[in-house]
Amino acid sequence: MTDPATPFTIGQAQITAGERRSVDLHIANLYTSAPVSLPVIVQRGLDAGPTLFVSAALHGDEIIGVEIIRRLLKIPVLQQHLRGTLLAVPVVNVMAFLQGSRYLPDRRDLNRSFPGSESGSLAARLAHVFLSQVVERSDYGIDLHTGAIHRPNLPQIRTDLRNPVNQRLAQAFGAPLFLNSKPAAGTLREYTTRRDIPVILYESSEALRFDETAIRIGVQGVLNVMREIGMLPKLPESLMRSPPPVLAKSSRWARSPSSGILRAQVALGDHVGSGQTLGIVGDPFGGVDTPILAPRDGLVIGRLSLPLVHEGDAVFHIAEVADPRLASMAFSQLEAITRDIESDEPPIV
Repeated sequence: MTDPATPFTIGQAQITAGERRSVDLHIANLYTSAPVSLPVIVQRGLDAGPTLFVSAALHGDEIIGVEIIRRLLKIPVLQQHLRGTLLAVPVVNVMAFLQGSRYLPDRRDLNRSFPGSESGSLAARLAHVFLSQVVERSDYGIDLHTGAIHRPNLPQIRTDLRNPVNQRLAQAFGAPLFLNSKPAAGTLREYTTRRDIPVILYESSEALRFDETAIRIGVQGVLNVMREIGMLPKLPESLMRSPPPVLAKSSRWARSPSSGILRAQVALGDHVGSGQTLGIVGDPFGGVDTPILAPRDGLVIGRLSLPLVHEGDAVFHIAEVADPRLASMAFSQLEAITRDIESDEPPIV
């Protein structure tokens, strides 16, 4: 809980109650002597409240979160009614973002480099500064991601449900689905799980692409979480129209049994039955067609959009849910609900 009477110190800056300030945290110098920094926007409320970090572009090609944070910071309610402190980091991995790449110039994956170190590689130093100056100063966190190149994801929350606060945040966010997901070694979520900092990860769409529905779900979701933890006033029940998200306890990829040209038969958000044909892989030279079959009943939450596949490629990501139809309906309803989000942003087409 941040005290509005005490300035919030980050780097060399002190931010007082009601103030918004952009702060550049120094990471290192390149061999050209150009500095590398981590830009953080600090928004203080006038009243006491928790500290929340919202981060994007931990992988430099995952750009939807950058737009979500840009829109979030423009919403008037943050200026008028914020309690506590918002730490917004639109681009964590600036060097990779400039290259449109998942990786840093040294080919390290920042989201496998936590907790990092003060004297290590560029990735290690960036991870260390992000943790020490932003994450460890926060009571809660929302990390914004996308699928990889040519691998769009259904808007979803991933979190470790062993922490009950994570489940509360995931449900409040309001994405159509949340997936119980234990974090991989070296990731931000592995670190926050060990330190008992509640963090949820929003996955949507794909790298290097914008998707208007995914962006709007993301902006609305961050606002929903801020209301849930007391940083913003709660809405009247009559205005809370998001359908309840569906829990997926596990997920599994359906892989291509052969190499060739994929003709997909299902889309993101579709419910599928075990043994159903998800797509057909054909020999481009007129050979045999081979179906890709669903390994289980479930919901399509990710898929390969590139129709060129090799044998063994992961093609359709299927989540196990109690009722796939409910999750599919939740996604279709969210598309309509998020059209009237409290923003005057024209839609991206």
